[in-house]
Amino acid sequence: MSKTNKNFVEVCIYEVKPEKVVEFENLIQKVIKHHSEYPGVVDTRYMKRTHRPCDFGDVKKGKPAIELTRKPKFYTYVLYWELNNKETHGKATKSGLDNFFKEFNRCLTKPPKMILGERLSE
Repeated sequence: MSKTNKNFVEVCIYEVKPEKVVEFENLIQKVIKHHSEYPGVVDTRYMKRTHRPCDFGDVKKGKPAIELTRKPKFYTYVLYWELNNKETHGKATKSGLDNFFKEFNRCLTKPPKMILGERLSE
């Protein structure tokens, strides 16, 4: 992939209010549909944090991650969104905000943390 053709990636971390989890999960289904139909979008995925790493000694032994059991102050979700370039990202972000900003804002404890950059490998 040449330097000018690298896909553009956004990773976004959301902190969701406990009472808004169902609403948020329903909302992201609409967002996934919107994003996947937007021209130039390569991939859209969400994950919900459900586990934490064990200590490093256990990791070295190959032990699995530990499932979260305590009721959290907020739930963490992560978006992985890949697009064909940064211009498409800008347009698609605007479209998503125009359609979903108020609904997202109601569910979050604070603004999401966004990490933006170019994909390194295919």
